[in-house]
Amino acid sequence: MTEVKLPPIAEGVSKASVVYWHRAAGEGVKEGDDLVELVTDKATFNLPSPASGILKEIIVNEGEEVTVGQVLARIE
Repeated sequence: MTEVKLPPIAEGVSKASVVYWHRAAGEGVKEGDDLVELVTDKATFNLPSPASGILKEIIVNEGEEVTVGQVLARIE
């Protein structure tokens, strides 16, 4: 199982909000594909999938805030 975590974004930025999941739980994903759109107070960006597999669980829902290092989802 691969955990999708919020990586370090930029100096001084420690949190982001989930705007949109490009896949739903149970759907297949490929490594490198856009997985989730995030927004900080400075930028909007897409986080790519770190692995190929099935998006097993979304932990942080759209509209919720996440901090650097926090698990967003799990891929099996």
